[in-house]
Amino acid sequence: MMMKYFLSIIFTFMLSNALCQDNLGYQKPPEEILELVDVPRAPSVLLDDAKETMILLYRNSYKSIEELSKEELRLGGLRIDPKTNIGSRVNYYNNVKIKSLKDKKATLLEVKGLPENPKLTNFSWSPDQTKIALTNTTLEGVELWVLDLKKATVTKLSDANLNANVGNVINWFEDGKSLLVKMVSSKREALINTKSAVPTGPTISENNGKKAQNRTYQDLLKNKNDEHNFEQLAMSDMYKVSLDGKKEKWLEGNLYTSIDFSPDGNYVLVKTIEKPFSYLVTYNRFPSKTVVYTKEGKEVETLLKVPLIEDLPQGFMAVRTGKRSFSWRNDKPSTLTYMMALDGGDPENEVEYRDEIFELEAPFKGEGKSLVKTINRSYGVSWGNDQVAVAYDYWWNTRNMKMYLFNPSDASQKPITITDRNYQDRYSDPGNFVTERNEMGSRVLTIVNDQLFRIGDGFSKEGQFPFVDQMSIKTQQTKRIYQSSYTDKIEDIRNYDPKKKELLVRIESAKEYPNYFFRNIKNKKLTQLTAFENPFKSIQDVHKEVITYKREDGLELSATLYLPVGYDMEKKEKMPMIMWAYPTEFKDKSSASQSTKNPNEFTYPYYGSMVYWVTRGYVVLDDASFPIVGEGDEEPNDSFRKQLVANAKAAIDAVDNLGYIDRERVAVGGHSYGAFMVANLLSHSDLFAAGIARSGAYNRTLTPFGFQSEERNYWEAPNVYYKMSPFMHADKMNQPLLLVHGEADNNSGTYPMQSERYFNALKGLGATVRLVMLPKESHGYRSKESILHLLWEQDQWLEKHVKNKKSLENK
Repeated sequence: MMMKYFLSIIFTFMLSNALCQDNLGYQKPPEEILELVDVPRAPSVLLDDAKETMILLYRNSYKSIEELSKEELRLGGLRIDPKTNIGSRVNYYNNVKIKSLKDKKATLLEVKGLPENPKLTNFSWSPDQTKIALTNTTLEGVELWVLDLKKATVTKLSDANLNANVGNVINWFEDGKSLLVKMVSSKREALINTKSAVPTGPTISENNGKKAQNRTYQDLLKNKNDEHNFEQLAMSDMYKVSLDGKKEKWLEGNLYTSIDFSPDGNYVLVKTIEKPFSYLVTYNRFPSKTVVYTKEGKEVETLLKVPLIEDLPQGFMAVRTGKRSFSWRNDKPSTLTYMMALDGGDPENEVEYRDEIFELEAPFKGEGKSLVKTINRSYGVSWGNDQVAVAYDYWWNTRNMKMYLFNPSDASQKPITITDRNYQDRYSDPGNFVTERNEMGSRVLTIVNDQLFRIGDGFSKEGQFPFVDQMSIKTQQTKRIYQSSYTDKIEDIRNYDPKKKELLVRIESAKEYPNYFFRNIKNKKLTQLTAFENPFKSIQDVHKEVITYKREDGLELSATLYLPVGYDMEKKEKMPMIMWAYPTEFKDKSSASQSTKNPNEFTYPYYGSMVYWVTRGYVVLDDASFPIVGEGDEEPNDSFRKQLVANAKAAIDAVDNLGYIDRERVAVGGHSYGAFMVANLLSHSDLFAAGIARSGAYNRTLTPFGFQSEERNYWEAPNVYYKMSPFMHADKMNQPLLLVHGEADNNSGTYPMQSERYFNALKGLGATVRLVMLPKESHGYRSKESILHLLWEQDQWLEKHVKNKKSLENK
């Protein structure tokens, strides 16, 4: 009898342990959600600059778990398929169609000659835009193909031997008759199987007294075997391939990253990775060399040799010293530009100007000529002509950005500051300058009658009304030449042709799928280009609105509110609610209070969206404002927890006051930093019935040299790191928490270990918690199997701990 009793205890223990592990196969969500997931994806749209030809690119919405399960090497920040020599996480298109926009009667043409089971990517226009080069990935490797737009046919130009592992792969020669491509090097040695290789010694890292404060990167090199494999996979031979498939070697094997032809096509700027490699940072901070070659492949000048970058000064605005960011000046045939820091690259150094921009003409020797200095850190120039260019700078710590109108041919002329603003102030955003292709095929500022043109999103307190402004180069006065007047749709302005007085726009509403149109701004006439249908009919009639409300300190907040399918707004039954959010740091309350939400945005559910649950009887509060403000000397994170809870309470109060929800049945969810938010809210408030936290980081001591927008390291602000870490307060968790994480997360700081250790802490302290680790998935989830299972997990959790919370408590 005792033996039977003992065996029954053992069996019960084994059963409960098995139930705790829950090793399920992949599940599917309820039919209401499933029918919104299994919908055909509308194609991506490409237009040539003349707006005469439209190309539609089709792809599957999801990868399969089988695709994600192929061999993958993670080296130096890259994820590579070592068999095919291309990134292992690349999205591929599987069909291409073409339509002429010149002929009103033209129909959509199927491209002929596509390979069987096409996996197409790396699309690159020819200089005259009559062709597009692309790659196709087979089981053996990557092939070069070219699409002839006039004939609507594709032709294969190479075997499956391209190397698409690092940097750009395809570059057109200026005549449009040949391409410069990277191919697997003839010098490549066999890869080392790091799982079975016998070590020859320890891996040793050393520092000789220098500070090297770096973020916690993923997929780093770990040992000499990794170094070997990285070198072999990054090494390419460069070939010139003509349109008839003939090829000739252009450069011998090297670790080529970027390749960039001069606007006139006579020179090529080539950047290579050099040694020593690093175990601390990703490949883009390895030593590098930048060299100019002629179009025939003859070396002209070595411009730059950059050492390993592991020890930058502290701060987001830190850069290395010396020349940086070499690029071609788009309005000149073959003139290079580069930047140099005037503050030693250290944000702590106070100087009048942070950066200086130079130009360097052929034969590219010496320092060149100074063009302009910027007060903040420079991040680029839009080139117009000899007399007109616009430089841009910004400073993260103050959120300040400036635009300078300057004369590149006369450095003695003082630049004119045409914009000086807080870049988080969306209401004052003047928009982006319109550009066009010049005679060399490079993008330059559109200049008509001494006027520049800007396209803006048009956010304001009254709503969103996108616009086009023209600005006088002489007086800098602006005039609005078009502004969208829709209050029931969004008119997203994609381009403007001032010569034709024509806009390219994309128009959508909450029910109408985004479609492309031409708009004549003289007569307002619309010409429709695409007619994509709404694939989400079952939720097209849900009530959707942007609500505004105030935090307890008076800060204005907003969120997008969805009511359940079929909800009776007069009866106002109190329903469960799921709130989804993501915290954002600000340096001023004015910017933090602005709303960029638009109720007319098309309702497009995807794996990261909770909108699915309107079909399951939930109110959904999406994209709820979660500003974290630190004004003056105060940093946002100094009061992170307090503001987090205040944001959440204000949101729940607002929807509760509308009479739609049972505030005892409210869940909160978030992804990445949003997951971090969820864990903090459940630990430091009693506002929620349950939470969903996906791919988050919960112990900030594991990211000691900064995280998100926190510049300070752990030793400078230990109390901030401690207070903000949910792991440190696991004993305060008293609401059910669903943790989800991709086993192959590649995002800086969000190691899968973060969720595993947090789960162990919560479990050890008796919290109600479930951990779901998704095999092969990265920071964002890609396979259909994983996404369907994720939706099932979330639905099960919400049904049990939120919708049916009361019945659960009564048991």
